[in-house]
Amino acid sequence: MPAEILERAARVKLAVFDVDGVLTNGHIIYTEDGHELKAFHVHDGLGLKALRAHGIEVAIISARISHLVARRMGELGILHVYQGQEDKLSCFHQLLDALHLSAGDCSYTGDDLPDLVVMQEVGLSIAVANAHAWVRERAHWQTQREGGQGAAREVCDLLIEAQGKADSMRSRYRVS
Repeated sequence: MPAEILERAARVKLAVFDVDGVLTNGHIIYTEDGHELKAFHVHDGLGLKALRAHGIEVAIISARISHLVARRMGELGILHVYQGQEDKLSCFHQLLDALHLSAGDCSYTGDDLPDLVVMQEVGLSIAVANAHAWVRERAHWQTQREGGQGAAREVCDLLIEAQGKADSMRSRYRVS
């Protein structure tokens, strides 16, 4: 891992994630009766919970609205869930004000063009492996895994490791 990325990750107090294409694979599936289906990777969920357990706050900013996202984030104990946010930057600034943080204290993980406005302001911008090329080119770091396939867990593990909290996480699960 490049030293610059570890330094940026060590400063993160708030990890912000897009949903579709980051926490999911980006597919939107509708059933015959009009219900929406999404799949979330269980590894990502454990990673998000681990961030909170190690003092790193988590937020979700999504342009779409989905009761499935609200349900999953509720299961994970994520308090900062912002859906229907066409202006992600404005939402991000309101979140910073509410939490008394600066953009440099944050990471943002995205996959497509609407994410770039926030990614260009944060201390650590991250693109998932299958992000749009323009997003990958402008990110500080890129995951090896694709969105919805454990990419968010890679981000979580990076932040925990960079902040010297990995031993605490490993001991919790008795990993030597």
